[in-house]
Amino acid sequence: MATSKTGCEGCTDITCSSSKLVLEQDIAKNVRTAYDRIQARGMAACLFGSGGTCCRNCNMGPCQIIDGVEDMIGVCGATADTVAARNFARTVAAGAAAHGDHAREMVKGFIETARGNGPHEIKDVEKLHALAKIFGVEIEERDVNDIALEIGEMALAEFGNQSEQGMTMLKRATKKRQEIWKKLGIEPRGVDREVVEMMHRTHIGVDQEYENIMLQASRCALSDGWGSSMLSTELTDIMFGTPVPRRAIVDLGVLKKDQVNVTVHGHEPLLAEALCIAAEDPEMIELAKKQGAKGINLAGVCCTGNEILMRRGIPVAAGFVQQEIALSTGAVEAMVVDVQCIMQSVAEVAKNFHTDIITTNYRAKMPGGVHIQFDEHAALESAKEILSRAIKNYKKRGTCYIPEETKLDVVVGFSHETINYMLGGRFRASYRPLNDNIINGRIRGVAAMVGCDNFKLADDAHEIIARELIKNNILVVATGCAATSLGRAGLVNPEAARYCGDSLREVCETVGMPPVLHMGSCVDNSRILIALTQMVNQGGLGEDIDDLPAIGTAPLWMSEKAVAIGQYFVASGAQVVFQDLATSGAKTFNKYLLEDMMGTYGAHWNVAKEPLDIARTMIEAIESKRDALGINKKKERVLFDMDMRRDLGDGSGLTDVGCHGPT
Repeated sequence: MATSKTGCEGCTDITCSSSKLVLEQDIAKNVRTAYDRIQARGMAACLFGSGGTCCRNCNMGPCQIIDGVEDMIGVCGATADTVAARNFARTVAAGAAAHGDHAREMVKGFIETARGNGPHEIKDVEKLHALAKIFGVEIEERDVNDIALEIGEMALAEFGNQSEQGMTMLKRATKKRQEIWKKLGIEPRGVDREVVEMMHRTHIGVDQEYENIMLQASRCALSDGWGSSMLSTELTDIMFGTPVPRRAIVDLGVLKKDQVNVTVHGHEPLLAEALCIAAEDPEMIELAKKQGAKGINLAGVCCTGNEILMRRGIPVAAGFVQQEIALSTGAVEAMVVDVQCIMQSVAEVAKNFHTDIITTNYRAKMPGGVHIQFDEHAALESAKEILSRAIKNYKKRGTCYIPEETKLDVVVGFSHETINYMLGGRFRASYRPLNDNIINGRIRGVAAMVGCDNFKLADDAHEIIARELIKNNILVVATGCAATSLGRAGLVNPEAARYCGDSLREVCETVGMPPVLHMGSCVDNSRILIALTQMVNQGGLGEDIDDLPAIGTAPLWMSEKAVAIGQYFVASGAQVVFQDLATSGAKTFNKYLLEDMMGTYGAHWNVAKEPLDIARTMIEAIESKRDALGINKKKERVLFDMDMRRDLGDGSGLTDVGCHGPT
């Protein structure tokens, strides 16, 4: 196991060259990172916890359950299947709650923008009008802000909805999928309602049947994917601009020696966008120059980084596992954080340097941090206060090390709308070219790589999986820290087409796109849901998502949000592959997740331990879907005879692809 003390010699877990270079420096010798803590623990994970059969939902336990052993069930009589299902469902609820709370803040910020408050404005009017149609909001002869305000208030009502009517965004799913949800009784109602009901049903003495528990887990997850996350993505695009392709940089080397470096870490783009605006303010730039800096350099960490990367081209310094290492450069004046995926250890790492950890959300404070509450009603003023503190740290900077030679270009900004336009052009925007290339076999299928990075596997796991997929002519779409990792690996740019199989390379080079499409942050997995639905609606690849040659993976998942994402993909008809699940201790329930869900949703979970095994599982699933669609059959070459020519009428079709006879 690598540590910052050994300079990563012989390390098989850190493959990122910039991370290794930073940890080899003297300035990092007193820094303890997660790699050190893992090594120091010297103990294996709890088998009961890893298998999902430790129950502490009441005070009669905790109960450690052994499946099939009569005396090793819960004090209340709960079996391994019940306990594992409850634990799994609570993980889904926690993940959905995190995305829900994030989305609520975005909706509130959207409403303030519609009211004319704050530094933001409605940027994508076309997308606003499209969303108005979904919500049934009139747009003719109405002011843009009035339309936005009505949509915002309706969106906010989705969180506390108490009616039995399904959430508005569900109507974007295929008709067949909507019918499945209705038949199962799992159409989500209000975002908050589904989380509360999930927590209630997993309380001691309530729901004790694992399949019934999982129906509500699906309903809760769907309230995230087709509810809060989709709302957040759509409203954020409308407010800050729908992403379009742009070149940027992903690496620790984006930090700058002669500028004030401020890393923005977390998940809510309201703060990050305000900081971007404030960093360009002449007053702030002048303050930085007075401290001896040439300017202010913002760099992203984790999903906030992906948000501003997609929309502004602001570089990403680090993903989740690199957050401590970014500070270990000694070049960061402040790490500004909001919510989710922020390690408490960053405050301890910062003590070795001149760096402030600035918390900005009342939900998320930490010992050793400096709290400056971000006020969305006075967003620019809050951002300037935060930047002022960071700027004043510049003169305190001591020795630093920035691995500039490791920087890599990425091309990002592949929203659903961008992909649509890229394939068909402004006047013929369509998924038809993608579907046609899947049908003719140039592209075998589509794989989504989403979620976190994690210390359980080496940090090149995403790269290994993606290389195997694109080598087999499978197009990859990516979000979250997985996308950041693939960017550092050099796969998120058009030049990476050289790693593809012949036919995918031909498509990528023709269109000028990367074989790995960066689609945004973890809430932006909703973009993938819409893209898959559009592929179905385009025709030729079945009637629903479960017919598509498509599959997803979160191979290095860490966060509970990833499990919620996985469950809403499965409930939407898309199979997923994870590296592990805390369900192996309950044989029947585990089989239900890995096999029997297919009969309910047309999809199920998969587990594979090693990166290449994950890739092979995905390839096999895609080929199986191609077989089922009947598009794996090789078509015979047809030589046109005179009778066939006469059927073509005036001969105008003789130049069509497939006409190999004499002309």
